[in-house]
Amino acid sequence: MAERFFCPDPLEVGDYVLTGPEAHHLAHVRRIELGERVVLFNGDGREYPAEVISVGRRCVVLSILSVEEAERELPVPIWVASALPKADRTDFLVEKLTELGVTRFIPLLTARSVVIPREGAVERFERAVIEASKQCGRNRLMHIDPPQRWEQFVGRTDLPPCKVLLHPNTSLPPLSGVSAAGGVLAVGPEGGFTAEEITAARENGWELMNLGPRTLRIETAALTAVARWSDPLRLSPSPPSAAAAESQAASDGTPLETGLDRAGLRSP
Repeated sequence: MAERFFCPDPLEVGDYVLTGPEAHHLAHVRRIELGERVVLFNGDGREYPAEVISVGRRCVVLSILSVEEAERELPVPIWVASALPKADRTDFLVEKLTELGVTRFIPLLTARSVVIPREGAVERFERAVIEASKQCGRNRLMHIDPPQRWEQFVGRTDLPPCKVLLHPNTSLPPLSGVSAAGGVLAVGPEGGFTAEEITAARENGWELMNLGPRTLRIETAALTAVARWSDPLRLSPSPPSAAAAESQAASDGTPLETGLDRAGLRSP
Protein backbone atom coordinates (compact mmCIF):
# COMPACT_ATOMS: atom_id res chain seq x y z
CA MET A 1 0.00 0.00 0.00
CA ALA A 2 1.34 3.44 -0.94
CA GLU A 3 2.15 5.83 1.89
CA ARG A 4 -0.37 8.58 2.59
CA PHE A 5 0.46 12.27 2.97
CA PHE A 6 -1.80 15.16 3.95
CA CYS A 7 -1.92 18.52 2.22
CA PRO A 8 -4.38 21.33 3.02
CA ASP A 9 -4.86 22.53 -0.56
CA PRO A 10 -7.52 21.75 -3.18
CA LEU A 11 -6.18 18.97 -5.41
CA GLU A 12 -6.73 17.91 -9.02
CA VAL A 13 -5.00 15.86 -11.69
CA GLY A 14 -1.71 17.51 -12.65
CA ASP A 15 1.48 18.70 -10.98
CA TYR A 16 1.38 19.66 -7.31
CA VAL A 17 4.17 21.16 -5.19
CA LEU A 18 4.17 19.74 -1.67
CA THR A 19 5.85 21.90 0.98
CA GLY A 20 6.10 22.08 4.76
CA PRO A 21 6.50 19.17 7.21
CA GLU A 22 5.13 16.57 4.80
CA ALA A 23 7.63 17.54 2.11
CA HIS A 24 10.44 17.48 4.69
CA HIS A 25 9.40 13.99 5.76
CA LEU A 26 9.29 12.74 2.17
CA ALA A 27 12.61 14.25 1.17
CA HIS A 28 14.76 13.95 4.30
CA VAL A 29 13.20 11.22 6.47
CA ARG A 30 11.60 8.91 3.95
CA ARG A 31 14.25 9.84 1.31
CA ILE A 32 11.76 9.15 -1.43
CA GLU A 33 13.05 8.54 -4.94
CA LEU A 34 11.84 9.75 -8.32
CA GLY A 35 9.06 7.63 -9.74
CA GLU A 36 7.78 6.36 -6.39
CA ARG A 37 4.02 6.43 -5.82
CA VAL A 38 2.25 7.99 -2.83
CA VAL A 39 -1.34 8.91 -1.98
CA LEU A 40 -2.35 12.48 -1.11
CA PHE A 41 -5.50 13.47 0.77
CA ASN A 42 -6.82 16.84 1.90
CA GLY A 43 -9.89 16.02 3.97
CA ASP A 44 -12.46 16.20 1.16
CA GLY A 45 -13.21 12.46 1.24
CA ARG A 46 -11.11 11.58 -1.80
CA GLU A 47 -7.66 10.13 -2.43
CA TYR A 48 -5.17 11.40 -4.98
CA PRO A 49 -2.60 8.83 -6.17
CA ALA A 50 0.55 10.65 -7.22
CA GLU A 51 4.05 10.02 -8.56
CA VAL A 52 7.18 11.85 -7.41
CA ILE A 53 8.77 13.80 -10.27
CA SER A 54 11.15 16.10 -8.39
CA VAL A 55 12.69 16.25 -4.91
CA GLY A 56 14.17 19.48 -3.54
CA ARG A 57 15.46 20.60 -0.16
CA ARG A 58 12.17 22.28 0.80
CA CYS A 59 9.60 20.86 -1.58
CA VAL A 60 8.58 17.74 -3.47
CA VAL A 61 6.88 17.98 -6.84
CA LEU A 62 4.31 15.28 -7.55
CA SER A 63 2.19 14.41 -10.53
CA ILE A 64 -1.35 13.65 -9.37
CA LEU A 65 -2.50 10.76 -11.55
CA SER A 66 -6.18 10.45 -10.67
CA VAL A 67 -8.94 11.37 -8.24
CA GLU A 68 -10.52 8.45 -6.41
CA GLU A 69 -13.63 8.39 -4.24
CA ALA A 70 -12.69 6.65 -0.98
CA GLU A 71 -15.34 7.43 1.63
CA ARG A 72 -14.57 5.61 4.86
CA GLU A 73 -16.76 7.53 7.32
CA LEU A 74 -19.41 6.03 9.58
CA PRO A 75 -22.92 6.18 8.13
CA VAL A 76 -23.99 8.61 10.85
CA PRO A 77 -22.03 11.38 12.58
CA ILE A 78 -20.80 10.85 16.15
CA TRP A 79 -19.57 13.66 18.41
CA VAL A 80 -17.63 13.23 21.65
CA ALA A 81 -17.53 16.00 24.28
CA SER A 82 -15.08 15.02 26.99
CA ALA A 83 -13.07 16.32 29.90
CA LEU A 84 -9.36 15.83 29.21
CA PRO A 85 -7.32 13.05 30.84
CA LYS A 86 -3.86 13.64 32.28
CA ALA A 87 -0.49 13.70 30.50
CA ASP A 88 -0.24 12.19 27.02
CA ARG A 89 -3.50 10.26 27.42
CA THR A 90 -5.35 13.12 25.68
CA ASP A 91 -3.25 12.65 22.55
CA PHE A 92 -3.99 8.92 22.74
CA LEU A 93 -7.72 9.69 23.07
CA VAL A 94 -7.73 12.02 20.06
CA GLU A 95 -5.79 9.50 17.98
CA LYS A 96 -8.14 6.61 18.76
CA LEU A 97 -11.31 8.66 18.33
CA THR A 98 -10.03 9.53 14.86
CA GLU A 99 -9.39 5.88 14.08
CA LEU A 100 -12.90 4.94 15.24
CA GLY A 101 -14.48 7.48 12.89
CA VAL A 102 -15.70 10.18 15.31
CA THR A 103 -16.85 13.28 13.45
CA ARG A 104 -16.18 15.97 16.07
CA PHE A 105 -14.34 16.24 19.40
CA ILE A 106 -15.14 18.95 21.97
CA PRO A 107 -12.77 19.36 24.95
CA LEU A 108 -14.92 20.01 28.03
CA LEU A 109 -14.16 22.16 31.05
CA THR A 110 -16.16 20.97 34.06
CA ALA A 111 -16.21 21.81 37.77
CA ARG A 112 -13.88 18.89 38.57
CA SER A 113 -11.64 19.11 35.50
CA VAL A 114 -8.01 18.45 36.38
CA VAL A 115 -6.51 19.19 32.98
CA ILE A 116 -7.02 22.67 31.52
CA PRO A 117 -6.07 22.90 27.83
CA ARG A 118 -3.08 25.15 27.26
CA GLU A 119 -2.68 27.62 24.44
CA GLY A 120 -2.01 25.71 21.25
CA ALA A 121 -3.77 22.55 22.44
CA VAL A 122 -6.31 22.60 19.60
CA GLU A 123 -3.51 22.86 17.04
CA ARG A 124 -1.70 19.94 18.70
CA PHE A 125 -4.86 17.85 18.60
CA GLU A 126 -5.35 18.72 14.93
CA ARG A 127 -1.85 17.45 14.14
CA ALA A 128 -2.68 14.22 15.98
CA VAL A 129 -5.84 13.88 13.88
CA ILE A 130 -3.82 14.22 10.67
CA GLU A 131 -1.27 11.60 11.73
CA ALA A 132 -4.01 9.18 12.80
CA SER A 133 -5.91 9.76 9.55
CA LYS A 134 -2.77 9.00 7.53
CA GLN A 135 -2.43 5.70 9.37
CA CYS A 136 -6.05 4.54 9.42
CA GLY A 137 -7.07 5.62 5.92
CA ARG A 138 -9.65 8.28 6.78
CA ASN A 139 -10.05 10.91 4.11
CA ARG A 140 -12.07 13.31 6.24
CA LEU A 141 -10.53 14.86 9.33
CA MET A 142 -12.19 14.71 12.73
CA HIS A 143 -13.04 18.30 13.66
CA ILE A 144 -11.61 19.72 16.90
CA ASP A 145 -13.70 22.39 18.62
CA PRO A 146 -12.23 24.99 20.98
CA PRO A 147 -12.63 24.00 24.65
CA GLN A 148 -16.10 24.70 26.07
CA ARG A 149 -17.35 24.97 29.62
CA TRP A 150 -20.03 22.43 30.51
CA GLU A 151 -22.52 25.11 31.50
CA GLN A 152 -22.21 26.62 28.02
CA PHE A 153 -22.24 23.34 26.14
CA VAL A 154 -25.02 21.50 27.98
CA GLY A 155 -27.71 24.05 27.21
CA ARG A 156 -26.87 24.90 23.64
CA THR A 157 -30.17 25.69 21.96
CA ASP A 158 -28.94 24.50 18.58
CA LEU A 159 -28.50 20.92 19.78
CA PRO A 160 -31.16 18.39 18.81
CA PRO A 161 -33.22 17.02 21.72
CA CYS A 162 -31.51 13.67 22.38
CA LYS A 163 -28.04 13.67 24.01
CA VAL A 164 -26.21 11.11 26.18
CA LEU A 165 -24.17 11.71 29.33
CA LEU A 166 -22.13 8.72 30.53
CA HIS A 167 -22.54 8.06 34.26
CA PRO A 168 -21.21 5.20 36.47
CA ASN A 169 -24.54 4.59 38.24
CA THR A 170 -25.42 1.01 37.25
CA SER A 171 -29.12 1.56 37.95
CA LEU A 172 -29.20 3.69 34.81
CA PRO A 173 -29.93 2.14 31.40
CA PRO A 174 -26.86 0.65 29.68
CA LEU A 175 -25.47 2.34 26.61
CA SER A 176 -26.41 0.54 23.42
CA GLY A 177 -26.94 1.57 19.79
CA VAL A 178 -26.97 5.05 18.30
CA SER A 179 -29.81 6.93 16.64
CA ALA A 180 -30.06 7.03 12.86
CA ALA A 181 -29.66 10.81 13.25
CA GLY A 182 -26.21 10.45 14.85
CA GLY A 183 -25.14 11.09 18.40
CA VAL A 184 -23.23 13.16 20.93
CA LEU A 185 -21.60 11.63 24.02
CA ALA A 186 -20.54 13.56 27.13
CA VAL A 187 -17.70 12.11 29.25
CA GLY A 188 -16.86 13.69 32.60
CA PRO A 189 -13.54 14.14 34.45
CA GLU A 190 -11.94 11.62 36.83
CA GLY A 191 -14.08 12.91 39.70
CA GLY A 192 -17.24 12.74 37.60
CA PHE A 193 -19.85 15.35 36.87
CA THR A 194 -21.13 17.24 39.91
CA ALA A 195 -24.74 16.95 41.05
CA GLU A 196 -25.35 20.45 39.69
CA GLU A 197 -23.92 19.51 36.29
CA ILE A 198 -26.07 16.38 36.16
CA THR A 199 -29.14 18.40 37.07
CA ALA A 200 -28.33 20.85 34.29
CA ALA A 201 -28.01 17.92 31.89
CA ARG A 202 -31.42 16.52 32.85
CA GLU A 203 -33.00 19.97 32.61
CA ASN A 204 -31.62 20.31 29.09
CA GLY A 205 -32.85 16.98 27.81
CA TRP A 206 -29.76 14.79 28.21
CA GLU A 207 -30.18 11.06 28.82
CA LEU A 208 -27.97 9.44 31.50
CA MET A 209 -26.55 6.02 30.61
CA ASN A 210 -23.84 3.74 32.00
CA LEU A 211 -21.09 1.45 30.68
CA GLY A 212 -21.18 -1.23 33.37
CA PRO A 213 -20.11 -1.80 36.99
CA ARG A 214 -16.43 -0.84 36.69
CA THR A 215 -15.10 2.71 36.99
CA LEU A 216 -13.36 3.56 33.72
CA ARG A 217 -10.73 6.15 32.91
CA ILE A 218 -11.85 9.06 30.74
CA GLU A 219 -10.25 7.74 27.57
CA THR A 220 -11.45 4.18 28.21
CA ALA A 221 -15.04 5.32 28.72
CA ALA A 222 -15.03 7.50 25.60
CA LEU A 223 -13.49 4.84 23.36
CA THR A 224 -15.70 2.05 24.72
CA ALA A 225 -18.83 4.10 24.13
CA VAL A 226 -17.83 5.06 20.59
CA ALA A 227 -16.90 1.48 19.74
CA ARG A 228 -20.26 0.28 21.07
CA TRP A 229 -22.06 2.86 19.00
CA SER A 230 -20.06 2.46 15.82
CA ASP A 231 -19.86 -1.33 15.57
CA PRO A 232 -23.43 -1.96 14.33
CA LEU A 233 -23.12 1.06 12.06
CA ARG A 234 -20.33 -0.58 10.09
CA LEU A 235 -22.73 -3.37 9.15
CA SER A 236 -24.75 -1.01 6.95
CA PRO A 237 -22.54 1.73 5.50
CA SER A 238 -24.21 4.74 3.94
CA PRO A 239 -23.57 5.86 0.36
CA PRO A 240 -20.66 8.31 -0.08
CA SER A 241 -22.99 11.17 -0.95
CA ALA A 242 -24.87 10.83 2.35
CA ALA A 243 -21.67 10.58 4.39
CA ALA A 244 -20.25 13.60 2.60
CA ALA A 245 -23.38 15.60 3.34
CA GLU A 246 -23.24 14.66 7.02
CA SER A 247 -19.57 15.59 7.24
CA GLN A 248 -20.26 18.91 5.58
CA ALA A 249 -23.09 19.61 8.02
CA ALA A 250 -20.72 18.90 10.92
CA SER A 251 -18.04 21.20 9.51
CA ASP A 252 -20.64 23.96 9.20
CA GLY A 253 -21.39 23.64 12.90
CA THR A 254 -24.66 21.73 12.61
CA PRO A 255 -25.12 19.91 15.92
CA LEU A 256 -25.86 16.22 16.07
CA GLU A 257 -28.01 14.15 18.35
CA THR A 258 -28.64 10.72 19.82
CA GLY A 259 -31.36 8.29 20.71
CA LEU A 260 -30.52 4.83 22.02
CA ASP A 261 -31.80 1.38 21.20
CA ARG A 262 -30.17 -1.94 22.07
CA ALA A 263 -30.94 -3.37 18.63
CA GLY A 264 -28.73 -0.74 16.98
CA LEU A 265 -30.15 2.09 14.86
CA ARG A 266 -33.50 3.67 15.37
CA SER A 267 -35.10 6.88 14.24
CA PRO A 268 -35.04 9.72 16.77
